[in-house]
Amino acid sequence: GVGFHSTLRRCTAFPTGIALAASWDPDLGREFGEALALEARSVGAQVVLGPAVNICRTPLNGRTFEYFSEDPELNSRLTVAVIKGIQSTGVAACVKHYAANNQETNRMRNSSRVSERALREIYLPAFEAAVREADVWAVMAAYNAVNGVAACEHRPLLHEMLRQEYGFTGFVVSDWFAVRRTTSGASCLKAGLDLEMPGRGSRYRLSRLKKEFAAGAFTLEELEHRLRNLLRIWLRTSADAGHPTGRRNTPQHQQLARRMAVQGIT
Repeated sequence: GVGFHSTLRRCTAFPTGIALAASWDPDLGREFGEALALEARSVGAQVVLGPAVNICRTPLNGRTFEYFSEDPELNSRLTVAVIKGIQSTGVAACVKHYAANNQETNRMRNSSRVSERALREIYLPAFEAAVREADVWAVMAAYNAVNGVAACEHRPLLHEMLRQEYGFTGFVVSDWFAVRRTTSGASCLKAGLDLEMPGRGSRYRLSRLKKEFAAGAFTLEELEHRLRNLLRIWLRTSADAGHPTGRRNTPQHQQLARRMAVQGIT
């Protein structure tokens, strides 16, 4: 509401991801992540929807300013640093957009055609580092499809690679309205999507899932696994878990924003 947005206007305006990447400074990234998380906690948030770490493949992508760089290794180093900074405060980082969400044209519905080698060497290293090195607590599934399968129901990406190979133990959330209207809740649930956002018109609405469960589309064990992933992180980030008190727009945060801007000038 109006009050919430008024509060956000009193938060520190930090430079964008691509500016941070231009500093080539992971230590600065960790400091930024911690400050960002403290500001988030000050408005009652338990999750920061970031960092956004897709490859800057084209300047025509509307989110390129938010991403870090075109280099997988630089992306990975900054991703790990920012996530560690965020989660050191007890706020969850949500690394996004998984995966290969790199263009603006038809960004919400296109299918990224990409080889496994390109995925592993270019588009996924930052996500892999987020899990293996920073133990990220949340991952956001992208709007697009990857090789014909929508990211929100892409079992090879969400389960086989993210959980089985990388060892991810957090929760997977959809980008807003990313679950397609033609998709069933069961197909997303079985693929590894823990939370659909937002709730209105959701494929995860109780009435819809009840019908699919009754038809045998998924098992109680599969549903409980999705819930456990959410509850694990909710408990870890809850306000009564002894985390630092949130604070926003402090002189220290303002000074940090200025340093980031200066060090990002190229």
